[in-house]
Amino acid sequence: MRSYVYKSAAMVTAFSIVEKTVSFIYRIVLSRQIGAEGLGIYQVCLSVFAVFLTAASSGIPITVSRLIAKQNALKNQRQKSAVVTSGVVCTLFITLPTLIILFICKDKLGFLFSDKRCVNIFLVLVPGLVLTSVYAVMRGAFWGNKQFLPYSLIELAEDSLMVVLGCIFVCGAKGAVDGATRAVYAVIISYVFSFIVSTAHYLKTGGKFINPKSQLKPLICSSLPVTAMRTATSLINCAVAVILPLILTKACGYSSTEAMKLYGAALGMAMPVLFIPSTLIGSISVVVAPELSENYYKGNRLSVKSDVEKCIKSATLIATLLIPMLFTLGNDLGSALYSNRLAGKIISGYSFIILPMSVSMISTTLLNSLNCEFKTLLSFFLGAACMIACVIFLTPKIGIFGYMAGTALDFILTAVINLTILSKKCHKLNCGKYILTALVIIVATCVFGWALLGLTRNLNNLLKIAVCSFAEVAFALAATTCTGIIKMSYLKKIFKRR
Repeated sequence: MRSYVYKSAAMVTAFSIVEKTVSFIYRIVLSRQIGAEGLGIYQVCLSVFAVFLTAASSGIPITVSRLIAKQNALKNQRQKSAVVTSGVVCTLFITLPTLIILFICKDKLGFLFSDKRCVNIFLVLVPGLVLTSVYAVMRGAFWGNKQFLPYSLIELAEDSLMVVLGCIFVCGAKGAVDGATRAVYAVIISYVFSFIVSTAHYLKTGGKFINPKSQLKPLICSSLPVTAMRTATSLINCAVAVILPLILTKACGYSSTEAMKLYGAALGMAMPVLFIPSTLIGSISVVVAPELSENYYKGNRLSVKSDVEKCIKSATLIATLLIPMLFTLGNDLGSALYSNRLAGKIISGYSFIILPMSVSMISTTLLNSLNCEFKTLLSFFLGAACMIACVIFLTPKIGIFGYMAGTALDFILTAVINLTILSKKCHKLNCGKYILTALVIIVATCVFGWALLGLTRNLNNLLKIAVCSFAEVAFALAATTCTGIIKMSYLKKIFKRR
């Protein structure tokens, strides 16, 4: 990958880290202002909304990006505008009728939620379906044209606006439902902002809306598998939002309020911490996907293989640095961030899923960029089926941990399948030894972390977290450097001028 790719990835990552840090702090504020119950209601509403959003536009950004990269390879500027226009037409064709139907049938939406209090809150979000779907198309155009700075700025501004307004709105909230409602109003306002700014920037920088006929078929054919996969993901999350609290109440003996608190602790508190790597991996994916697609359509097979290997190794390195820290400090983080011991227990006990999750995420994006959308769809369904089975059969036995076990199995299966497909696609990837070495380093760093945790047990909680985090990351970096997993030359390329 050329030096500008490293620089772009570093820039997008920096913005993403700031954005996710702000969002993470916001989660802490919400958990303290509206409680685990309010956070659970808020999470359920977003999960159901995500089903409709992903069905409307989830496959379009990456497809728009890939098709624009293809037109860049063919040096056909006019067709780039046709790609964007076809994306907007497709999203509006789905979202506008959906919006009308949901409002007409608003009195019959109770079946979507295990808690009927969520219906009115969900309706506040519904208009955002049209706005954020169009923004998704603009986002794909930014990626394909390698306009990473405006994309990063808009994403950060959208999230910051939501956080600022959310913090203002939830102050003085009267109960869980009122707090969740106020938080959702902040979300919809942020959607309006990103829609206006992204569309204005697209037009200002020479973008046009032209006859989309020539690009409708390729966009639909390529986006359908990705949309199906991501829609299924949202449907599964939605189903889990209904089934999991139901199993906890019927099979485990919890009250409705207790079940919602458990759901909020797991999915609203612990999972955002475990999904921290998605920020970094998403940044890598955003920058590499159009470059990878362009090399693929130009026939640069060696560049494609090299880029795929570097992406997988980068995802593995991220997991190597984070897993030991969360494993040893998970309980302390749960108490410090959320004042919730269950969240800390989940963070610590299931920190290992970060490795298969990271590999699964990056490999899915890589395969989609290489026109293998149907293959990623099949691997996704296999993993999802195993996850649902765990939720149904393990939750009655081990409670909320049944969902976590299912999530771990899901990521492991999809990571293995995706790597197998990529190895065949790129003629034997050189990643197996790298991943195995990383596993050894993770175990060694965890042992080091536990020993250090015992030595620092008398320190203040926050100071202990800071000291142990720094020491474990330093230990892992030293180990990766000594074993050759990370090379300083890669870091130098980020700052090197051509």
